[in-house]
Amino acid sequence: MRIGILETGEVNAALLDQFGPYSPMFEALLVGEDTTFFTVSVVRGEMPDSVTDADGWVITGSRHGVYEDHPWIEPLKQFLRGAVEARVPVIGVCFGHQILAEALGGKVIKSEKGWGVGVHTYTPETVPSWMDGMEHGFAARAVHQDQVIDLPSDAHVIASSAFCPYAALAYGDPEAPYAISVQPHPEFSADFVRGIVEVRAGDGIPMDVAQSALASLDQPVNNTDWGRWMRKFLDIARANAA
Repeated sequence: MRIGILETGEVNAALLDQFGPYSPMFEALLVGEDTTFFTVSVVRGEMPDSVTDADGWVITGSRHGVYEDHPWIEPLKQFLRGAVEARVPVIGVCFGHQILAEALGGKVIKSEKGWGVGVHTYTPETVPSWMDGMEHGFAARAVHQDQVIDLPSDAHVIASSAFCPYAALAYGDPEAPYAISVQPHPEFSADFVRGIVEVRAGDGIPMDVAQSALASLDQPVNNTDWGRWMRKFLDIARANAA
């Protein structure tokens, strides 16, 4: 399986030497014996030649908003619509979750609820059989202000929280979706989120929110489960497209 990682953001310069860029985080999450990866720096103006260059696509997080006026935003939306039309499976995380929703007819805003940072827990809504274990919900590390507020017509809510009602989505039949997305970050380590919060505390992230987030980071999360679910999704989507 050849997975293309669409990098839509770059790690804060203060953290880059210690943690590296986003792509290796996803490679570690999705690693498999039959899997290879390549990265496309969309945020720097690169785009794949074709939606079929990969067997599946992953869209990373970003400090940017999908509603911002960057020259790569609309081409990425068009690319994602093309991938969906061709039934090449797509996974979106955080910004990726948001831009996939916007590309397919949803709406994203900077939420009046403010920052969601630290370990959050999410309640199951529609749980497909391939997401075994998700019937109990999941915990994950969140770092976001923006949220999906209107769903595309073909999106189904997999999980939600009071803070983030559309926290995880499946597109099409939840038992055999053609795309999935999640608002928090199953690819992030506790140390990386701690670094983000410490760098941005009081300068973007309010101090009280930062302190609460830091206190939450010792809680267990379901990153490994998300890696397994994403792999299962890719296998199912590829089989259905064949």
